[in-house]
Amino acid sequence: MYDIENSIGFLLSKGYQRAWGMLREEIDKYEMTPPQFGLLAFLWREDGLTQTELSEKGQIDRTTIGGLIDRLEKIGLVERRPHPQDRRAYQIYLTERGRELEGPLTECAQRTLARFTKDLSQQEVSELRRMLIILRGERTVYDFPAC
Repeated sequence: MYDIENSIGFLLSKGYQRAWGMLREEIDKYEMTPPQFGLLAFLWREDGLTQTELSEKGQIDRTTIGGLIDRLEKIGLVERRPHPQDRRAYQIYLTERGRELEGPLTECAQRTLARFTKDLSQQEVSELRRMLIILRGERTVYDFPAC
């Protein structure tokens, strides 16, 4: 009999759901979702990325990333600007409000991580991160499987 409750896929999925829920609680007052936070975090590191670059960095399909950008643009945190070398592309830039949220949202993420990993030592957290990077494998945008 397959032990689903102890399978790595099941445990990763449940850990992800718990971390997502904890982060969502922290950032809810900003009316933001964890994927939107992630997109902002990439822009805090490198403002002016294209939609394609954001899709690749976040390993999120282009349709989904477009919706995330639309929502962030609607609430005034990012803006699209025409790409100077590619008329078909736009660069995504943080607005002043989007830049101002870096500090408070980063604190939310740090509190979430501290709560999520409170029962692990620093060495265990480092080892977990190392293993997850290995399991992530190639940094590509994933298509949903047919089965």
